Amino acid sequence: MRIVLINPVARRCQGYHTIGSKIPQLGLQVLARLAPEPHQVDIIDEIFGFDATDNQVRRGRYDLVGVTSYSSGATRAYEIAAQCRREGIPCIMGGPHASAMPEEAAEHFDSVAVGECDEIWPTIVEDAARGRLQALYTGELARLDQPLAGLAAQRLQPINGRYDVSSIQTSRGCPVGCEYCSVTKFNGAPIRRRSIDEIIAEWNETPRRFVFVTDDNFFGVGPRHAEWAKELLREIIKRGKRRLWFSQTTVNMGEDEEGLRLAYKAGCRGMLIGFETFNTESLRDYHKGVNRNNLSRYKDLVDGFHRAGIPVFGAFIIGADQDDEETVADTAIQSVKLGIDTIQITNLTPLPGTKMYDRFMAEGRIFATAYPADWERYTFVETVYHPKRMSAQRLDEVIYELRHAAANTSWVWLRTLRTLWMTRSLTSALFIHGMNKGWKRMARLQVPKDEARFGYTPTVNARTRKLRDAFTLSLSKYPSTIGQTTSKAAAL
Repeated sequence: MRIVLINPVARRCQGYHTIGSKIPQLGLQVLARLAPEPHQVDIIDEIFGFDATDNQVRRGRYDLVGVTSYSSGATRAYEIAAQCRREGIPCIMGGPHASAMPEEAAEHFDSVAVGECDEIWPTIVEDAARGRLQALYTGELARLDQPLAGLAAQRLQPINGRYDVSSIQTSRGCPVGCEYCSVTKFNGAPIRRRSIDEIIAEWNETPRRFVFVTDDNFFGVGPRHAEWAKELLREIIKRGKRRLWFSQTTVNMGEDEEGLRLAYKAGCRGMLIGFETFNTESLRDYHKGVNRNNLSRYKDLVDGFHRAGIPVFGAFIIGADQDDEETVADTAIQSVKLGIDTIQITNLTPLPGTKMYDRFMAEGRIFATAYPADWERYTFVETVYHPKRMSAQRLDEVIYELRHAAANTSWVWLRTLRTLWMTRSLTSALFIHGMNKGWKRMARLQVPKDEARFGYTPTVNARTRKLRDAFTLSLSKYPSTIGQTTSKAAAL
C-alpha cells in the first residue's frame, strides 16, 4: 500500500508558514517511520505550495491519505478530503484540530484519529490495507521512554520541496496549562522524556547542521526538569555531532547559569520564550504563573541568556481584556528595553480545544464562526473575537502599524550588532540576523495587503513614532516601567 501524509496550510496564512526556514512537519516524519513494511510513505508539505496535493493525490498513485492539521489549516484539510473522496481514496485526519473537533472532522474524512497517534498508527495502516478503516481511533499519550519512541524519518523529504533544517523532539507535554494554548490538552501536562541515548543517535543521524528542537518547554519549570535537560546537554557535548540549534523554553531558564552555559556549548543559538504580555492581570487571566512570578525579574533573566551567548526570541500576544490601542507600541518598546533580540507580536487567537475558546464562545465573543471556512482566519494575524477595550478591526489596525514600521525602517543590522554586543557570539548574531530578515520580509509582503484591507497608510503620530523607535533602538526618552500596575501592557 502506498500512503501520502499531508501537512495543509491556510491559503490566507499571510506569510507565517511560508517565509523563512523550511521547518519539517515532525509528526509526519515520525508516522512515516512507524508505518510497517512493506507499505511506502510519501510526504507532501504545503509550506512549499498546493500544486503537489492537487496534482499528485490520485487514485492509483495512493491507497491512503493521512492529514494532520492545526485549526488554521482545517479549511484546506477539508478540501483535500473532498478531493480524496472524488478519487475514491480512503482518508484520515489527525492532529490538534481533529482532536479538538472530531465530529466536525468526521463530516469530511472517512476516519478521524484523536490524540497522539504514535502507538495506534501501525493499526490504522493495517486496517486500511485490509479495507477495514474504522471511523474513529483514539490514541493515548505515547510512552516516550520505550525503544525508538518519537524517532523521526530524518532523511525523508517531501515530494514537493526540501527542508533546510532538521527537527528533533526530546520531550512532549507542558505543565503550565495556559488558557490560550492547546498543548497541555493534546500532549498532556507531565513532561515525558525520550531516552537520551536515542536522542543522541537521532541527533547524529540527521543530515542537516541546524536543528529545531521542537519541545514546547525544553527546560521545564522545576529542578527535576532542569536536571534532565542539563544531562541531555552534557551528552550532546560529549557524544553529539556539532550542530547549531534553536528551541522553546520558559523564562525561568534565564537564572540557571549552568544550564545556559551547557546549552550554548551544545550549540544552542536561540531560545523562544513566550513572554505574552507585561501586564500582571493578563498573565493571571492566561493562567501563566511562571511568567507572573518572574515579571519583575524579566530584565535579569534575559541578561542571563545573553551572558551565556544565547539570544532571546520573545513572543507576545495582543488582545487580552486589559489591552488597548497603545499596547502594541508599548509592548514593542518594553521588549527592546529588555534586550529581546527578535520580537514576535501576534493576535490573541482562541483556538478550539482551549479553555479560552470555550470561555469566549460561552460569552458570545467569537464572531468568526462560519466554519469550516472561517478556520482559515485563525492564523494569529487576524482578530476573530471581540476584544474588550477596542474593536477587532482596531486591534488589527494597530498591529498593521507595527508591520508598517518594521517594513519601512532600517533596523535589521542594528539589531544584529546589538545582539553581537550582548552575546559576544558571532554565530548567535548571525542567527538573529536571519530571523529578523525573515520578519522584515514578511512585513513587506503583508503591508500592501494591509493597505488594501484597511484603506489607509499609517500616519506619523505618537504611537507610530514609538514603533519606529522600537525598531531603530532610539529609546532614551522612554522610561522603563516593567513591574508597575496600570491597564496598559508596557505601563503596568
